[in-house]
Amino acid sequence: MAPYTTPEQLDAAYTTLQQTFKSGKTKSIAWRKWQLKQMFWLIADNEEAVAKALHADLNRHDFESYYADIGALKNDVLAHLKNIDQWAADEIPDAGFLFKTLGGARIRKEPLGVALVMGTWNFPFIVTLSPLVAAISAGCCGMVKPAETTVACQDLMAELIPKYLDQEAIQIVTGGPEETTMMLKRRFDHIFYTGSPRIAKIISAAAAKHLTPTVLELGGQSPCIVTPSADIDVAAKRIVFSKYLNAGQICLAANHVFVDPSVHDKFVERATYWLGQYLKDDGKDHAVRIVNERNYDRLVGLLNQTGGNIAYGGKTDREDKFIQQTLVTNLTMQDSLMSEEIFGPLLPVMKMSYQDACTITQNLEHPLGIYIFSTSQTEIDYILSHTLSGGVTINDIMTRAGVGNAPFGGVGNSGSGAYHGKYGFEAFTHRRTVVNIPSWFDYLLGFRYPPYSKEHISKLTVGNPPFKKGEGMIDQSVGRSTPDVVKRLMGMTVKWTLLAVVLAMVDARMGGRPKLLEVLRGGIDGVRGRSPL
Repeated sequence: MAPYTTPEQLDAAYTTLQQTFKSGKTKSIAWRKWQLKQMFWLIADNEEAVAKALHADLNRHDFESYYADIGALKNDVLAHLKNIDQWAADEIPDAGFLFKTLGGARIRKEPLGVALVMGTWNFPFIVTLSPLVAAISAGCCGMVKPAETTVACQDLMAELIPKYLDQEAIQIVTGGPEETTMMLKRRFDHIFYTGSPRIAKIISAAAAKHLTPTVLELGGQSPCIVTPSADIDVAAKRIVFSKYLNAGQICLAANHVFVDPSVHDKFVERATYWLGQYLKDDGKDHAVRIVNERNYDRLVGLLNQTGGNIAYGGKTDREDKFIQQTLVTNLTMQDSLMSEEIFGPLLPVMKMSYQDACTITQNLEHPLGIYIFSTSQTEIDYILSHTLSGGVTINDIMTRAGVGNAPFGGVGNSGSGAYHGKYGFEAFTHRRTVVNIPSWFDYLLGFRYPPYSKEHISKLTVGNPPFKKGEGMIDQSVGRSTPDVVKRLMGMTVKWTLLAVVLAMVDARMGGRPKLLEVLRGGIDGVRGRSPL
């Protein structure tokens, strides 16, 4: 393991990043594209080294490493490169004729500043470098802190980032709790953290001292709800896969399964079958290991205390930090396995209707994901209406994380804020409204200056609303709106009318000269092919 970052090195890195951002260097779109391309080559040139580091830390198979870390990160970089010009461009708000047309209102996309990106150990590269990609895309400087638990991955990032990325704008720092505490004493412009709610509370408290905004990507007890109409074989195959991938050490993995009593036994039978297919020769050769002894002991402790029945698996080996994927049935919500987020290869299965499953889920902390297995739209709609989660996947497991340009994030205890694609860009971006008011606006708005007069209150009066007093819920229209083409025509009419009024007022203020209304009418008639009168 390479030595941790010293306090002196941390001070130097922080100072460098602050100076670089103040210089404006990272606001350049050319700089951002250059660094994004460098990030792509950082991964592409070192795929073998990345896979070896993941195998050293987690016993990760090369296929799983490419699937979860390497390929996903390269695709993320390419998505930002493809869209950065569009994402970074000024937006024109629908601010009405006065501000939009005459005031030239626009929204600039400004980088927030110097961001601290803190990764975690379960997917060391993607959860650390993907937020950094978003920070670079937005034009921020970045201080990167990988997880110290996965030592080989941490050391490889510490070696590669200075070689490929601009060290004036991107700095990597390493360390444990002591070094992290030192980092959090400093004022950053944004903090992005992936990890546990317990640590997130510490980070939030530190950020609050400086009013620093955060994005917190956490986890929770994500349930699967299997209804009577579900394709049971597909449900079993996909749910137990989430406990095989990375040994279930995934914030999005199925934490537990609620299965309707009418299909419970069939689900257990098919889940047992598919685990047997995945774990040929007990699964030790290709199975990811538990990251360290502390997490191993925690998981084995939960398993030893369960009041349920082990329907499949249960083998453990502390020396090798190996826990076989294990299916546990006949347990209750008070069981040890339901006392916390499992974050490992143990899968509790409980008999329960989807209605009761929704009630229980509502009474727990909001999870990062909910997985619905059903072929009935009525059942699906009921579950969606009676739960809240970071996201939902229907008839599959975890795949919502791969939906392009869609927000990925939690709610409540499972996190705050979101990223992926343009939402990652926006997480590190400040929307800055700019409007340019010409001096002649005072001809129209001079009444706003003191001394005030009651005579001008009528100019501020809000018109009658398009609804009646005394309406009830039954009177409300839902899902009906004016067709877009009608809206556009109405908008154009209003704009031309307002322009005519403004020009008439300017004419009046200027003693009738120049006759702007006649000039305007002449221009319109010329466009129509007629000579102005």
